[in-house]
Amino acid sequence: MTLKAKIIHESLKLFSTHGFLCTSISDILQAAHASKGGFYNHFKSKDELLLATLSEARKMWREKNLAGLETIDRPSDKIIGILQNYRDQYLTDHENLPGGCIFVNLALELSDQHPEMAREVNEGFVRLKKLIKRLLDEEKEGGRLRDDTDTTQVTELIFSGLLGACVMYTSDKSRENLSLTIGALIQYLKNLRT
Repeated sequence: MTLKAKIIHESLKLFSTHGFLCTSISDILQAAHASKGGFYNHFKSKDELLLATLSEARKMWREKNLAGLETIDRPSDKIIGILQNYRDQYLTDHENLPGGCIFVNLALELSDQHPEMAREVNEGFVRLKKLIKRLLDEEKEGGRLRDDTDTTQVTELIFSGLLGACVMYTSDKSRENLSLTIGALIQYLKNLRT
């Protein structure tokens, strides 16, 4: 692993646990076993590091949450796959994200303190909602969702349920509660199918 990659990886873990604002460059240097010169050779500022960390976090999110979806045909089954991957592969990845979902944690932390970075984090939420909505619309257009299904409302419910599951899991680390929450979302989606 290159020094740049190590700094990003250690920052990902620190930001997910302690937040961006409470993590100092000294904390990052210590975790990555790097010098100030090594840090500034790769990043002009902590903000630039955050952008690189978000890029790596997005890559990790896609790898974990979209894994196996290419083998699934039915759009609502793809959503179920995302929910299961989020539960089983992403949210419980304590090696890379010991503090839980970095996007949820940073969105809460940065919204008032660092709004331009919060907007950067929010972009991922917007894309996830568009993906869920598109899959629901495909399912409805194919006649496989109840006619009275409002795909915008269902998208909001699934997205909010994911965020809620993340917050609860971050606070109690209960895999049982996490499974119950994700299971309820999956069952809700299955109940809408024809």
